[in-house]
Amino acid sequence: MEIEDLLSNPANVLARLKASNKKQALQDMARRAAELSGLQERAIFDVLLERERLGTTGVGNGIAIPHGKLPEAKKMFGLFGRLETPIDFDAIDEQPVDLIFLLLAPEGAGADHLKALALVSRLLRDRTICEKLRGTDQADAIYALLTDGAHSHAA
Repeated sequence: MEIEDLLSNPANVLARLKASNKKQALQDMARRAAELSGLQERAIFDVLLERERLGTTGVGNGIAIPHGKLPEAKKMFGLFGRLETPIDFDAIDEQPVDLIFLLLAPEGAGADHLKALALVSRLLRDRTICEKLRGTDQADAIYALLTDGAHSHAA
């Protein structure tokens, strides 16, 4: 599995996401995910909120990986958002979040879902990549950084 399997093209990147809080960020990302995936916006938002109630997906260092499984999903789907202004995301390190990788999976995608989470987590643990992601507000450039084969690790 590669990042390109999750982010099919630069349309899957929100380079200048404007949100003042976690709920608004998840709503805006659910809206775009619905447009691109054909899934219901409300179903996406609800599954993300439900997951956040179990525990924050703010993993630290300004990064969040909200995720969930939907019965209607036919394949893994990813959406990346770069916030213009960092927001409180109840992250485990209590630091504001500005990089969000949303991940949706089919209901029965147990192992693939975990592989995708691991892939995204490894990618965003790379401080150099995160610095570059924070340094541009161009969707094409962000997409290229995320999908560059030189740092892509098969899961």
